[in-house]
Amino acid sequence: MPSHKSFRTKQKLAKAQRQNRPIPQWIRLRTGNTIRYNAKRRHWRKSRLGV
Repeated sequence: MPSHKSFRTKQKLAKAQRQNRPIPQWIRLRTGNTIRYNAKRRHWRKSRLGV
């Protein structure tokens, strides 16, 4: 990844960074909840974004 990025590339990286977080605890506490974890979690070493 170059240090001089285009704005669109930087936007995509920022969105990926925001999405890559665990689900909030209050969502797990809702009644009849089946979501236990974020299935779309991504590790920087294991999988690439393709940007």
